[in-house]
Amino acid sequence: MSKSVFANVGIEEMAYAYPPEICSSEELEQKLNPLYNRLNLSVGRLELMTGIKERRFWPSSYRPSQASAEAGLKILDKGVRKEEIDLLIHSSVCRDRLEPATASYVHRTLNLSNHTQILDISNACLGFINAVVLAGGLIESGQIKRALIVAGENGKPLVERTIKILNEENLDRKQIKPYFANLTIGAGAVAWSLAHKDLLSDDKPTLGTFVCETDTSHNHLCEGDSEGSDLVMQTDSEELLHAGISVAERAWQKFMQASSWTAETPSLVVTHQVGKAHTTAVFNALNLDTSKNHSTFETLGNCGSVSLPLTYTHACEKSPSLKLEPAVLLGIGSGLSSIMLSINP
Repeated sequence: MSKSVFANVGIEEMAYAYPPEICSSEELEQKLNPLYNRLNLSVGRLELMTGIKERRFWPSSYRPSQASAEAGLKILDKGVRKEEIDLLIHSSVCRDRLEPATASYVHRTLNLSNHTQILDISNACLGFINAVVLAGGLIESGQIKRALIVAGENGKPLVERTIKILNEENLDRKQIKPYFANLTIGAGAVAWSLAHKDLLSDDKPTLGTFVCETDTSHNHLCEGDSEGSDLVMQTDSEELLHAGISVAERAWQKFMQASSWTAETPSLVVTHQVGKAHTTAVFNALNLDTSKNHSTFETLGNCGSVSLPLTYTHACEKSPSLKLEPAVLLGIGSGLSSIMLSINP
């Protein structure tokens, strides 16, 4: 069983950045008027089915590195010294280009030290948590003392391409289903500074136990790629939900065994922000108390790798006392892979 326990790694600072444009689900449906009229679809179904009232976007030309740097600058404004950052990881689904690493553009924008190691980590919506675990391991081993992890996602190009396909191609009700999940995508950015506990005050949350569960037999259920200058993605939402819950159940059993936690232990539970059906299914399958849930999908949609860490950050901003209470992050990404990580006071 893959497991590990951190004893010396804490979250120094957390920050996020919101895009300026707000787009409601109703507005998206209005842009899909040709499709809705042709297939006799009712306006309001998008919010009804997903629980997503609105999401945010940057302009289509806004690069992932720019979004990540927005959140990163807020970390520096909180007093994290740029010359003391040993590692910078950019962990989004979205990247500026294949080469060089998007982290290089973030590094340049933030004007970090020339001794800072830079790299990208990408693993669908799980990328940020993968980066936390890997950077935490480097801190735990003594190789580095501080890491800055950033992620910036902008779903606007994907949503615009999806609207064009749905309106212009003669698809029936069954054929439009693989495109539906695209309409839940939003945008946002997040940044965390991790550091050795010796560098942190006692009021900082620390990393605890993590476990991993991977089942790549389901990697065909959500696939995205570029098509020229356009982004495309197709998702079998129903099968992905069932497969994801199965992976999450196995990961949760591992987590409880490794951490000695029960469903009652955490004061806060944060899942990946897909929508209300996914959240309900996760809490029911793991027998978790929904009153411990904090969600952002209602106003931000699914922001890929940004969603989970941003939601934890938002919860702690709204209720600062949560930083001093046990929490669990239930991460999952198409592929499929799940990491569950405890946050200790």
